[in-house]
Amino acid sequence: MDPRRLILASRSPRRKKLLEEAGIPTVIAPADIDELIDHPESPQHLALENAYRKALVLSARYPESIVLAADTIVVLDGEIFGKPETMETAHLMLARLAGQTHEVITGVCLSRLATATVVQFEEVTRVRFRELSRAEIEDYLRTIDPLDKAGGYSAQEDGRRLIERIEGSLTNVIGLPMERTLAAIQNHFPEITSNSPVHP
Repeated sequence: MDPRRLILASRSPRRKKLLEEAGIPTVIAPADIDELIDHPESPQHLALENAYRKALVLSARYPESIVLAADTIVVLDGEIFGKPETMETAHLMLARLAGQTHEVITGVCLSRLATATVVQFEEVTRVRFRELSRAEIEDYLRTIDPLDKAGGYSAQEDGRRLIERIEGSLTNVIGLPMERTLAAIQNHFPEITSNSPVHP
């Protein structure tokens, strides 16, 4: 594995696209762990713990490489919304979020085992949904695949159908808080953002 490429412990095409649009060469290598669904301390701890566990698996497999793992959850009044397992669950999630302000929390872990480097942080963005009718929710779910998205919705495909306003990082709602992620990479792994060419 080329050490100048970032290993992304995720199948998310959205995260890969965000990184590559920022000029970060990226290889997808999913960790395939059983994610925790709750944490005794807080939702932030849950997101961080899942990200750390994913990074640990990939760092053990590629000790010389820089691994980025992330976990995004949606939280409303302390209730955690992960990825819906069915379309019916996705519909119920959107009905609960309608007319409310929820938090999108992403835990991020960057690691390289060979240098014993681990960097962790979480980002919280507040998202306000419009009031939604049952018909609007059903119409929305016909246009996206909600089953791989926390909360059952996609910010980049929203078109103002669901979201009334966002307070904080938009890229966090998409799946990866790029402002803080790029700062962490530049501070701890500057070689990954070098201009030297990288070939497959």
